[in-house]
Amino acid sequence: MDNLTFTNSILLVEGLKVTSQSSYPIFILILLVYIFAMGCNIGLIILIATEKNLHHPMHFLFCNLPVNDILGTSVMLPRLLQDILREASERHITYVECVVQAYFVHIFAAASHYVLMIMAFDRYVAICNPLRYAAIMTNKMVIKLSASAWGLSVFMVLILLGLTIRLSRCRSKIENPFCDNASLFKLSCENVVINNVFGIISTVIVFTFSLGSVFITYGKIATVCITSKNKSLNSKAIKTCSTHIAVYIIMFVSCATMVFLHRFPEYSDSRKLASIMFHIVPPGLNPLVYGLQTKEIRQKFVKFWYINKVNLK
Repeated sequence: MDNLTFTNSILLVEGLKVTSQSSYPIFILILLVYIFAMGCNIGLIILIATEKNLHHPMHFLFCNLPVNDILGTSVMLPRLLQDILREASERHITYVECVVQAYFVHIFAAASHYVLMIMAFDRYVAICNPLRYAAIMTNKMVIKLSASAWGLSVFMVLILLGLTIRLSRCRSKIENPFCDNASLFKLSCENVVINNVFGIISTVIVFTFSLGSVFITYGKIATVCITSKNKSLNSKAIKTCSTHIAVYIIMFVSCATMVFLHRFPEYSDSRKLASIMFHIVPPGLNPLVYGLQTKEIRQKFVKFWYINKVNLK
């Protein structure tokens, strides 16, 4: 194996397979999507941070979502944009940079599930235990929930990549538009059964835990709404929960498609497209689906837009 170990620290990233004629249109399209996603998510964070009327546990928890979306787009899209304008033979990256990118790619994927889980818990408390909401969802609780979501993501990804970094390398090509764990351990000629098994088990656990908790949470919320005759409560629950479920479905389907297709080499092109869409679609739609559908945020956004429009005139 020592003779097969790839000692050069420079890797070649496959990137997107685009023709010279289509490279610039694709570059402009992805750049516009990136600017839109970054602008919306950064705008939401600034809006919540500066508006005292939005300084509530629900909105503080919601800040985890745009922060994670900013991470997910920034760790992958700028590098992808550079590679689109380069020749396929010039898309180089160092092994260390590749590992760092893979680390944050997986942090984004894991945190996407955990953040939506703690947001679902917040909605459960608000709708099912409204009288105790202020006592349960304190600033301390918000910090604990946020820290647990990010801490668990960091811990799981450290183990995931730790198992990969230990492997020697005999290849130098990342067969993916960007670096991730599976692409990294495929560089090795060693036995990667442990990596595959741990990756599958950890993914199943996250998906099961995520889907199960969201299903149970909203099942209880639905039960409360059915048994309650409070029309105001039911209307609030439907508006709030429908947007949250929409965001969760977008994230879950995008992530599940990417993970599922990684196990089928014959669908490599579809998997690469799905992996890019996972970093584009949720970050771009989350601010619209969740942020602008939240009454308080929508009102502040409209007010902010109107004031700026008047000032420009």
